[in-house]
Amino acid sequence: MAFSTSNGKTQTSLAEINITPLVDVVLVLLVIFMITAPVLQSGIEVNVPKTRTVKEISEQRVVLTIDKNQQVYLGDKMVNVHDIPRMLATQAKDVRKVIYLRADERVPFGAFASVMDAVKQAGITNISIVTQPLEGKAPAATAAKGK
Repeated sequence: MAFSTSNGKTQTSLAEINITPLVDVVLVLLVIFMITAPVLQSGIEVNVPKTRTVKEISEQRVVLTIDKNQQVYLGDKMVNVHDIPRMLATQAKDVRKVIYLRADERVPFGAFASVMDAVKQAGITNISIVTQPLEGKAPAATAAKGK
């Protein structure tokens, strides 16, 4: 778009869109999502036990969850305990035989043991139990490694 100034010169307006602020905002959002994605393991509400020794979760793995009502979830899908060995045998080929086990702190040991037995029947012996730090730190998903 051209226009004339008072001294008779013709000038054009700057009609280009400056995308630098847009790129800055997109990169900030990308970094935020990259940091928070590993922490958001599952949408199932579970109060995992608090321990002193924890290890930060660094890789995406299969997550098995036992909620306070002793319902078992593989990822976000509710499953039967008896179907776990078959489901994990097909799914665990991709994850190098490692699984994260999240259990509510009020789950009886018998229910926890039956789920662990089902996982071992699938041939998975490397089970990391997810816990939270004992101190007043921000609750981040952590795993206490057990075999």
